[in-house]
Amino acid sequence: MEVHGRAALGPSTPLTPFVFSRRELRDHDVKFDVTFCGVCHSDIHQIDEDWGPGIFPMVPGHEIVGVVSAVGPACSKFAVGDRIGVGTFVDSCRKCEFCRRGDQQYCQESDTPTYNAFERDGVTPTYGGYCDQFVVDEEFAVRIPDSLDLAGVAPLLCAGITVYSPLRHWGVTTGTKVGVIGLGGLGHLAVKFAAAMGASTTVFSHSANKRDDAFRLGAREFVNTSVPNASGDESSSFDLIINTVSAPLNLTSYLDRLRLDGTLVLVGLPSRPYEVGAGELVAKRRSIAGSMAGGMRELQEMIDFCTRHAITSDVEVIDANEIADAFERTRASDVRYRFVIDATTF
Repeated sequence: MEVHGRAALGPSTPLTPFVFSRRELRDHDVKFDVTFCGVCHSDIHQIDEDWGPGIFPMVPGHEIVGVVSAVGPACSKFAVGDRIGVGTFVDSCRKCEFCRRGDQQYCQESDTPTYNAFERDGVTPTYGGYCDQFVVDEEFAVRIPDSLDLAGVAPLLCAGITVYSPLRHWGVTTGTKVGVIGLGGLGHLAVKFAAAMGASTTVFSHSANKRDDAFRLGAREFVNTSVPNASGDESSSFDLIINTVSAPLNLTSYLDRLRLDGTLVLVGLPSRPYEVGAGELVAKRRSIAGSMAGGMRELQEMIDFCTRHAITSDVEVIDANEIADAFERTRASDVRYRFVIDATTF
C-alpha cells in the first residue's frame, strides 16, 4: 500500500516528503490510519546519528495513534473503527523469558524498534509514524478508549511509559516521596502519574517559569536548581527520584536527598558518563538504577490507568510543514510539553 510521510534522506538532513510502501496484511496484522504522532527528542538524536549510524531514508516517530481501517484474517484483538496505539517497538523474539512475561523492551534477542531498524528478517527497514498509514502485528499495539483525546495520548506511548514503568516498578503509592528532575515531555507526565498514585512529588527544574505548571500538574514542591543552594526539602527523605534529563548532571546533590534504601532512576541518555562518589551510595544503602520504556503488558496497563485518572499529555498540535520548527524548539526545550503532528497533513 502506498503511504505518504516525511523522511530524513541522510544524517542531519531536513525531513522531506516521502512516499513508500507498507507490507500487505499478514494473518495477525492490523492496519490503521494514523491520526497523530508525537515528536520525541530521540527522533532528532537518531536523525543526527547521536547514538550511532542511522538507516536512511529514515521515517521517524514512535508515539503513534490512529483508527483501525483493516485487519488480517486471524486478528482477534482489534476491529475496524477501533482506536489504536503503537510505541517504541513493533516486534521481539516472542520466546525469551522477558517477552513471555510482557517485558519485550528487554528482549534477550533485542526488540525491533519502530523505526531506524530492520524487521526480524534482517533486511526490511522499519518506518515510523511520521506518515498517514501504519501496519503492525496486533500483539504490538494497544487499545485506546474513546474517552481519551488521541492527540494527548500519542506522547504516552514513549514519554509516558518511560516514566510510568519505573514509578510502578519501584512501588510508588500513597505516602511515597518522589522527586522528578526536569519538567519536560517526560517530567510533566511523571508528575501527573506520581500525583495520581498518591505520592508527594517535588519537581527539580532549572526553569523558574515552570513553577506554576509544576503545581498545576500535581507537584507539592518546586525547587529551582538554577539558584545556588536552592531552597526546598534538603533532608534525606526521598524514596525515589527520577531523572528525566538527558544533559549531564552532577548527581551528588540528588543522591544526598535519598533516604535509606532510596533509588535514583535514570531514564534520560546523556552524552557522557556520570561521575558518582561511592560515599553517597554506601552511606544509606542508596541505589542508582536505569529503566527503559515498558513492555506491552505495562503499556496497556498505563493506558488503562490514564483512562481511570483522565490523564493525557499537554501537547502542541502541528502540521507536517512545521516539523523543522518543532525540532528546533525541541532542541531548545521550548515546548509545553510535547509536539504532536496532525497526520492528516502528510
